[in-house]
Amino acid sequence: MKTKYIVIIVVVAIVALIAFKLSANKKKLDEKNKPVEVTNVHIPVKAAKVTQQLQEISIMKTGNLAPFKEAKALAVTGGNLLQLRFELGDHVTQGQVLALTDNRAAQLELEKAESNAAKLRNDLNIYTELLQGKAATQEKVNQIKQDYLDAVNQVNRTRKNLNDASIKAPTSGIISAKPVEQGVFVNAGAEVATIVNLSRAKVQVYLTEAEVYLIDQGQKVKITTDVYPGKVYNGTVSFISPQADQTHNYIVEIMVDNTQSSVLRSGTFVYADFSKKTKQQVLVIPREALTESVKDAAVYVIQNGTANRKTIKTGSEMGGLIQVTDGLNEGDQVVTSGQINLKDGTPVTVSK
Repeated sequence: MKTKYIVIIVVVAIVALIAFKLSANKKKLDEKNKPVEVTNVHIPVKAAKVTQQLQEISIMKTGNLAPFKEAKALAVTGGNLLQLRFELGDHVTQGQVLALTDNRAAQLELEKAESNAAKLRNDLNIYTELLQGKAATQEKVNQIKQDYLDAVNQVNRTRKNLNDASIKAPTSGIISAKPVEQGVFVNAGAEVATIVNLSRAKVQVYLTEAEVYLIDQGQKVKITTDVYPGKVYNGTVSFISPQADQTHNYIVEIMVDNTQSSVLRSGTFVYADFSKKTKQQVLVIPREALTESVKDAAVYVIQNGTANRKTIKTGSEMGGLIQVTDGLNEGDQVVTSGQINLKDGTPVTVSK
């Protein structure tokens, strides 16, 4: 009996010990799983203030010079080239006779046409007098009159063909190509010479969408080239394409005065400087302050020790700075480094 009680006491003690151990382990687990109290951690960032400055547009592009005008002198009628009155590099003026084709057949045809027209004019005078004396019919007079008018038209056409034997310069300029030689036969429409007008020249450049809205037609442009170091040629924007190409660039043409002693030749590599200053004060921030692209522009503004994300609108870029047109005020402090660790409302400290 005594042994029975001892066994019961031992069992109860073991159960109590196990219960105690389980309770202790549960307490430890609860403490381990208890959420850790997070203290406010200030993220170190770099920042800059929103400032105002005088707007300065700086756009430098490269391009090739092309002639203001380029035209080809063509043979109007076919025939042998009896004369060539020019050489490569010659300066010619508009309307100047450059070449003559064989016009002997046209001269003979003109003489024949003029003779026929003179005969019909005489017949018309005779039959008109006969009609007044009722010795001829009105129908006969009308027929001769029509024949005479046709003959006059033939004379005019033949004279034009005779004039077309003289090949004239379609524009003033310099002979840049001479594809034929004197004495050869040319067909109607054959090229006899190419003339380039370099009194003025044009430069074609390509501007991005952001750049094209910063320039105006008629704007002055400085043109320079490595060929003549230190020389500046005056240019004027003459054309801005209304439509972008497949690469979303816009073609812009600049007319350049080319009357200086140092004449620029077609094909010369040049620099076009669109830079200009305006009287407009604009807000600017460093380009690296943006957290997204320019189209979805946003920045983190530091207010009372926290970084708050703010959507903004931007304008032109100017040497590492970007214009802010809406969303910020002068003096606002924006994060320029460390944005990757930030969320809206994150506490921050500004490091130098």
